[in-house]
Amino acid sequence: MVQSSQIETGLRAELARISESEGLIVALDFDGTLAELSSDPWGVRALPESVVEIERLASRTDTKVAIISGRSLHALKRVVQFSSTVALVGSHGAETESKSPTVLTEIETQLLEQLREAHREVQAQFPGAEIEIKPAGAALHTRALGSLENTEEAQQYLLTLVAELDHDHKIHHRYGKEILEFTLRHSDKGEAIQELKSEFEAQAVLFIGDDVTDEDGFAVLTPQDVGIKVGEGQTRARFRVGSPVQVARVLELVRQPESNRNP
Repeated sequence: MVQSSQIETGLRAELARISESEGLIVALDFDGTLAELSSDPWGVRALPESVVEIERLASRTDTKVAIISGRSLHALKRVVQFSSTVALVGSHGAETESKSPTVLTEIETQLLEQLREAHREVQAQFPGAEIEIKPAGAALHTRALGSLENTEEAQQYLLTLVAELDHDHKIHHRYGKEILEFTLRHSDKGEAIQELKSEFEAQAVLFIGDDVTDEDGFAVLTPQDVGIKVGEGQTRARFRVGSPVQVARVLELVRQPESNRNP
């Protein structure tokens, strides 16, 4: 376990403050935040110490814990092992267990199949590339390609194929860490956080994430909220920790505010 002295003083003070909120949302990305990044998207699991802290936080009546992932809801359920009190939000906010399934028009359905076929063509050309199918799109995972050059080449090939399909500019795309995702329905983690905040009538939000797609979440936080970036890179978050191991310590400090005051 990471020692509290490795969590900066300013962050510890903010964690102590929000831990006393009557309504607190703890929103967490999964890959690279609760789980270490891996070339095997199905073999990853949240660190055991984080699982323990999440379940303890979720058991509190004044706290709502949500995992907000870019993974589809189906894919997220394959890798998480939390109780039903932890909300699961997939596809950057487009999917929750309470939302109705995405319904596409006939034209969108045809375009989606063409989009997926383009992904399959890239996968055939670049062994090691992984395809993640989503209700309204698909994502190309390039972590196992072995080099930045291969990743850039695969992504550019896919962009070219999709551009040939997208005559009406209906396909949205975004980058993540060695991920290029396309979707016919836009949603982002900022919208997901705002929906949770409204539903739970929260006084404060703690949001932790590591990827560029998490910046949408950091962008909607108010001065009463706390955003934490995991790892390096530019960010809108006010605070930063080095790894998923430190995320576990952050969660412990939220659960035990007296630890914040006596590091």
